[in-house]
Amino acid sequence: MKKTRQKERLKVGAADMPARTNLIQRSFELAAERCEDLTPLVYRRLFREHPEAESMFRREANDLVKGSMLAHTIDAMTDFAGDRTGSFRMIQCEVQSHDAYGPPRELFGAFFGVIAATMREILGADWSLEIGEAWQGLLVELEQFIAQSEA
Repeated sequence: MKKTRQKERLKVGAADMPARTNLIQRSFELAAERCEDLTPLVYRRLFREHPEAESMFRREANDLVKGSMLAHTIDAMTDFAGDRTGSFRMIQCEVQSHDAYGPPRELFGAFFGVIAATMREILGADWSLEIGEAWQGLLVELEQFIAQSEA
């Protein structure tokens, strides 16, 4: 009985996947219309909410490195939210890479939430209940995926 309920939830989740993917993609499109570069906004929020993260970045590192990291993260997130064709595997690789040099997994996972919160701020009134639910579902799945990644 328990396995049947789990299978039913997986079927519903799979059926909702295209809608969630479209909502996540749409939120990025809306943000791009309003904001030329998410990088400074995302990292400012990250360092404000997690000051311990700032010391992990070299002071002389320019925003190109942060921008590249953010772009790769967004690609991986959108792939994870959608078809999972391959880019999402970067998340697991980066979890293991970050494990090797110290940032706690919670901080690594918090980065996704920082991106979502930044998106919500940028979208303002256009951040609908549906977009919020799509993001919340994605963040929960990412948290589970990170927790399951082997060190």
